[in-house]
Amino acid sequence: MQDPPRTPGSEPDRSAPADPRRAEGAPSAFERLGGEAALRPIIDRFVDRVVSDTMIGFFFRSVDIAELKRREYEFAAAHLGGPVRYTGRPLGEAHGRHPILGGQFNRRLKILENTLLEFNVPEEVRRAWLEHNARLRSVITRDRGDECILPPEPNRTPGPEENE
Repeated sequence: MQDPPRTPGSEPDRSAPADPRRAEGAPSAFERLGGEAALRPIIDRFVDRVVSDTMIGFFFRSVDIAELKRREYEFAAAHLGGPVRYTGRPLGEAHGRHPILGGQFNRRLKILENTLLEFNVPEEVRRAWLEHNARLRSVITRDRGDECILPPEPNRTPGPEENE
């Protein structure tokens, strides 16, 4: 079977269900979580924490938070196997203009993990959700490190105060 044609700059569908090998008729991760009624408050809390976080919240200063929550809900529901389609831009396009560092990517993952723990998300659903998000690293950031320090500019000599 051939993959559908992609437009230039598009990327694979990363919203595929987290548990594509589940047995026929078995509940999806979305259903095991509790469906929309359980997912919406998780996403609301998660987004509230992300946008107010001192390390990464500044990325969202001019973002419509209600729209961000809607997109996060769609994305999570879709990859958890829910009856929802992600309608946002491809992730690389949506995040490409932002200089997201590896440490900032990790910070978002940690906020997600803490939120999922707070809501007592079943361990297998939590693990699949976090692993799915971690696999998106190369789409979200080109930084392979885990720090939040900008790399030195090429062909730049550090000033005397920087050599101490």
